[in-house]
Amino acid sequence: MKFAFSTLGVPGMPVADVVALAADTGYQGIELRADPEEPVHPGIGARDRAAVVAEFERAGVEILTVCGYTGVAAPGDDAPVYKELDELLWLAKDLGAPNIRVFPGGGDQDPAEADATAARRLGAAAETAAGLGVRILLETHDSHRTGAAVSRILGPVGHKHAGAIWDVVHPWLDGEEPAAAHAALAPFLGYVQVKDVASRDDLAPLPLGAGVLPLAECLATLTEETWLCWEYEKRWHPEAADLPGLLAPGRQHLELLLATGT
Repeated sequence: MKFAFSTLGVPGMPVADVVALAADTGYQGIELRADPEEPVHPGIGARDRAAVVAEFERAGVEILTVCGYTGVAAPGDDAPVYKELDELLWLAKDLGAPNIRVFPGGGDQDPAEADATAARRLGAAAETAAGLGVRILLETHDSHRTGAAVSRILGPVGHKHAGAIWDVVHPWLDGEEPAAAHAALAPFLGYVQVKDVASRDDLAPLPLGAGVLPLAECLATLTEETWLCWEYEKRWHPEAADLPGLLAPGRQHLELLLATGT
């Protein structure tokens, strides 16, 4: 398997330092958090985009995903959603990233209405994504925490350029077993976000293996081609330990789980 980590765990770190950190700790890829407070976001121009590509190529590290915050099931007009999606897709295309990440964001709408809205928007945006060679990945999150919920959206879309990210914490929070989450997501799965936490009431990030998430059970469902990305939420929990010193042990823990299943 290939390993990546999210820049959510190293907020504000310059791109050159991110790719050097990945190369030094045995990670082959990076999830880039595309937010204006980060070095890479849709507002940067062509020169900066080319410089990002050059840094990654120099280090031999891949950009796995450009992570946006678009809520594809959000209530309201379609136009702002499509604009955000277009900006993320073009950024990914210019950076050579194969994926963008989006959220459901359905809020407290009727689930059927939220599902239909998200499926309609993703179906349209997937055509644009296909033309750019990028895939839109919907994360198990917020209004659609489980694999079953995300599959209700992606099934009707039926487009290979619309898929899923399995963030392992959210189905677990909702009580969905790893085998059930994987079964629902398998036809659409792009890759898996791993993490660890102390409990359902304490979601501050922990080193992999130091918490209670059933990581071994999750990994046991996967094929060797699946990327694993460590999403360490340092940005939302500044009191958490710094990620750089945890990266190599975290990768080693994942490798042990994959080798032994325990």
